[in-house]
Amino acid sequence: MSPASDEFARLERIGAEGGGDAMFEALAESLARQRRWHALFDVRLMQARTSLHLPPTGQLGDLPPALREALDAHSLAACREAGWPLLDEGQVAAAWMYLRAAAPMAEVAARLARLAAAAPAADEQAARLYDEILSVALWEGVDPALGISILLETQGTCNAVTAYEQAVSRLPAARQKPAASMLVAHLHGEVARGLALDAHGAAADPAATSIGDRLAALAAAGAGPGLHCDVSHLQSVLRIARICPDEPTLRQAWELACYACLLPAEVVYPGEPPFEDMGRCSRLFFGAHLGHDVAEAVAHFRRAAALADPGDTLPSDVLVLLLWRLRRPAEALAAALAQPRDGGMPGIMHATGMMPSLVELASAAAAWQSLLDTCRDRGDEITFAATLAAAAHHKAGISRRQPPEQESQSREA
Repeated sequence: MSPASDEFARLERIGAEGGGDAMFEALAESLARQRRWHALFDVRLMQARTSLHLPPTGQLGDLPPALREALDAHSLAACREAGWPLLDEGQVAAAWMYLRAAAPMAEVAARLARLAAAAPAADEQAARLYDEILSVALWEGVDPALGISILLETQGTCNAVTAYEQAVSRLPAARQKPAASMLVAHLHGEVARGLALDAHGAAADPAATSIGDRLAALAAAGAGPGLHCDVSHLQSVLRIARICPDEPTLRQAWELACYACLLPAEVVYPGEPPFEDMGRCSRLFFGAHLGHDVAEAVAHFRRAAALADPGDTLPSDVLVLLLWRLRRPAEALAAALAQPRDGGMPGIMHATGMMPSLVELASAAAAWQSLLDTCRDRGDEITFAATLAAAAHHKAGISRRQPPEQESQSREA
């Protein structure tokens, strides 16, 4: 009898002696040993159906909610049982088909990162693996930073910037930041290497001196910087960097903006308000975060917000964001409430969660009444209700933090 016939006979015997569940369990164990993960998934679905007294194959139609919930739970478990080993074997696209709805995105991202780090040397197999990791990490949004890092390594800055704009820029701000920081660091390194080579030749250490110090040395010598990156990439990265609030990225972006300020005017593209002069305005924006020229930066962005066309919300949004990050919430709230209310769709900075909400601003500024009055004037009962609820929550929190004797004194007052 052939091995295949032996297996059929074994399954028939187990089914006769232990029932269908025992038979399916034995078959599942055999398929797992053979690493036949797709077949294992099919068997687990049939096993789940029969355990719930449903037919093993065919359309099921409408099921009672409790039964449907139980079947769905079995299905998700089967997806994980098939998907994780497929991912570990480098069959990323096939694994994602199962894991998309069944596994925590953070765990998928962590395993993708390990898989990418252990990828073989550049060959056809590595190219296929990188393509599949890139597809899931970047275009499926599982780990945009990993996707951008792969593109920077394999396809260069241009494709990475384009992919960010297409696949990452509309994700929630928190998910954009690691990828944005990676692009900033990459371009900063590119410019630093170019400036170091200009100054010291092939033996230069790009990390030995900051871009700012090199630019200062060039200015003292009466010279300007050479062109060490594609200007369109530079301007795109300066725009992307606005989403990052962390000091290391802000400092790198500020140094890139200082570099952009010294480029010949004929190679620089005009930007959109309030960043018409991309180099200078970006230098003011990022520098203010670091304590440089704060008054000049706030004045510039206030003026841009005041002069903006009624339908252009970017200048006032940038002003609000800058004041918020400078820990000036009362001014940020006043700037936000000064924005015209046209009832249109929110701008991209709001849609991605980059901006603080009006309620957050009012809370930080302790200016509940100002926001409530504005809501009345605008007929905005939704924000009004949210403000009342947030104010009550804030007051209750303060009350809970007071010592008993202080709380008693508050009631007597």
